Amino acid sequence: MNLDPNYIANYSTNIINEIIAYSPKLISAFLILFIGLYVIRFLNRLVKKIMLKRNLDITLTQFTSDIILWALRILLFVTFISKLGIETSSFVAILGAMGLAVGLSLQGSLSNFAGGMLIIVFKPFKDGDLIEAQGTIATVTEIQIFVTKLITANNQVVFIPNSILSNGIIINYSMLGYRRADLTFSISYNADVKKAKDIILDLLNNNPNVLQNPKPEVFVKNLTDSALELAVRPWAKNEDYGIVFTQTLENCKTALDNAGIPFQPFIREMSAAAKS
Repeated sequence: MNLDPNYIANYSTNIINEIIAYSPKLISAFLILFIGLYVIRFLNRLVKKIMLKRNLDITLTQFTSDIILWALRILLFVTFISKLGIETSSFVAILGAMGLAVGLSLQGSLSNFAGGMLIIVFKPFKDGDLIEAQGTIATVTEIQIFVTKLITANNQVVFIPNSILSNGIIINYSMLGYRRADLTFSISYNADVKKAKDIILDLLNNNPNVLQNPKPEVFVKNLTDSALELAVRPWAKNEDYGIVFTQTLENCKTALDNAGIPFQPFIREMSAAAKS
């Protein structure tokens, strides 16, 4: 097969002319891409800096900056291909269809994502809080996009989906900064009730780890068939709660024994929070 040299020359010239004609679009598109990436990084760092200066939650800061980062990147990509002369309407339609398909297949994950957003925005708890949820009492260590990571008192790691947390009941033991230990002492009906109350109150008032505002309380809670129940209610800071709980048990037992006040050989814990 013989090729016409004139045809090849004309074809090559046309290709070169098309490249020359298209090069301004190509150059401008890549300039937009590179400058856009730089601007996006700058804006992302600026948003993080502003949010941190306003003492916003670190999880919310990272979450928000990531969303802004990817939203701007998608917008930049659409602008880039549009500048190249590619029709974007069909591309956006395809992208929307793909997003719908992925959304339908990942409904559970998206609900967990939405739950994570609700947790971060409304802050029913934060990192470091002791919470009770889904029958688990544990400390929050990380609020991730889809799950929340907790560690129990015996060092077990628990992952709870955010959708369940955002729609369920959460007890936050750390939010107010202090907690109350709820104890019940069962003493004999033959014991001097006023003396027993005075002894326990004196112990609580002289314990530096027990808060005096709110004041600790000791009162008759119940009269059972075999014993008289005294409710003991000391308050403590979150970090002192465990030691106050154990000190109250030990010190009250010793003091009542020394005073000759008989009581039942058990102390019943009434607060689920004390299990932590």
